[in-house]
Amino acid sequence: MPAPPAYKPLSTVDPEDGVQDRDQATVNRTLRARRTKKLLFYFVAVAATMYAMFSGFKFLVRTGPKRFASGPGCHGAQRNLSSLPSHYALPSGDKIPAVALGVWQASPGEVGAAVTTALKAGYRHIDGAWIYRNEEEVGAAVKEAGVPRDELWITSKLWNAFHAPEDIEEALDDTLGKLDTEYLDLYLLHWPVAFKKGTTTVDKELTANPYPTWQKLEEMVEKGKIRNIGLSNFNIPRIQNLTANPLKIQPAVNQVELNFWNPQPDLLKWSKENGLLLEAYSPLGSSKQVKETLSQPAVKAIAEKLGITPAQAIISWHIQRGTVVLPKSVTPSRVEENFKVVALPDDLFDQLEEAATSHPPQRTLNPSKGWGLDFDVFNDYPQV
Repeated sequence: MPAPPAYKPLSTVDPEDGVQDRDQATVNRTLRARRTKKLLFYFVAVAATMYAMFSGFKFLVRTGPKRFASGPGCHGAQRNLSSLPSHYALPSGDKIPAVALGVWQASPGEVGAAVTTALKAGYRHIDGAWIYRNEEEVGAAVKEAGVPRDELWITSKLWNAFHAPEDIEEALDDTLGKLDTEYLDLYLLHWPVAFKKGTTTVDKELTANPYPTWQKLEEMVEKGKIRNIGLSNFNIPRIQNLTANPLKIQPAVNQVELNFWNPQPDLLKWSKENGLLLEAYSPLGSSKQVKETLSQPAVKAIAEKLGITPAQAIISWHIQRGTVVLPKSVTPSRVEENFKVVALPDDLFDQLEEAATSHPPQRTLNPSKGWGLDFDVFNDYPQV
């Protein structure tokens, strides 16, 4: 067998080093020097990288909350990073958006623009009522926005003068026509007080026993004109009075005044225990109270610490309490601001809750005297 071919030993020196022809001692010295330089370069590079990373980390710790919680372009990030719910599930299985644009006291010529701004900002929940007398403009703005109907949540309310079962469908159809929609996602009994049709005279029987009214609303759900039905301004005895009847459909929500001045912790606790979702109207207080609400030390401190506005702190607090919140404004910047919510750290939430519940409650709205009632609609329960 022939001997294997003799292979020429390959040089152990990189040809690109340009030292192939040097003597071995020179080669070894050159290689050691270059290895030393490479090691020094490596250690310098690692040290520089670690310093840069440490400096960047300190910057983020120092500026992080404000950097990522402020500014007009961070809304999506806020909601994605927030642990606050964007929707609540109702008994029907429908999911109601946690933040709505309220259109109470929004004047003609202003409400449409507010709805347009809200829908562009990401709102998908509009809370209105027949008595607000702006449903037609709201409906036109919704239609012009072009948001698919199944992505919207539209709420309206049955006025006191239409509680008689024979009047309900006509009133509902009027609302549907003005809003230019085939159905409502939610229809509420606006007040636990029934008037005789065309008057402000109290219908004592329907006020004391709203079950016939509720039965007609259940029928409207069965017809497909309403998806969910609920209450507004009902206290606990009035809710219990209604739900003591054999209801086909349980109330989905109870929309009530909730704010820093009137937080109603007992009603909130009872509602959670009984599976009834609360919705907060006047969440920043009355128009006369808003400035005072936003200047409260506890509110300002939380806002400053989290890099958000005082209004955002309050609205976030409402959602964190477990309620739908209905801020209202016709000012575009405020409409956009009110939609940006963040989860409050537990200690800050507790501080705000304590501040809100440590003073005597101050109710924003009570129409009892204005309606000539001989009882307080929020406290007393009239018997037939």
